Amino acid sequence: MPPAPPARRPARPGRRHAPALAVAPAVVLTLALAACSSSGASTATATKKTCQQVGAILADGPDPAADPAGHAEAQILPLHQIRTSNARLRTAIGQLDTAYQQLFASNGASSSAIQAVADATKKINAICPGAAS
Repeated sequence: MPPAPPARRPARPGRRHAPALAVAPAVVLTLALAACSSSGASTATATKKTCQQVGAILADGPDPAADPAGHAEAQILPLHQIRTSNARLRTAIGQLDTAYQQLFASNGASSSAIQAVADATKKINAICPGAAS
């Protein structure tokens, strides 16, 4: 009688998929990083676009030095219509809008409204350099 072939070791369950399982965390990490970077890029692009809108609106109207109340009136409605997902920029735009409303209501004579416009302008320029200059 011929000798019996050597006994085969039974296959371990899941052993076949071990290489695929080792790669899975790397794939998940790569996809997560790609999603974050594209989201960050689209957010930056949206913020830049909003900054351009703010700059365009603030460039319209009378010269703020020559006619502060007229300048404020020219800005109120357009600023109020800007929408952005950037919370910090949205807050700064709202503060500038409110400050301009106060300045217009005082016919350019309220020192607190003038200061509020200056403060809000600084906040806008911190996010959108030169947009409110």
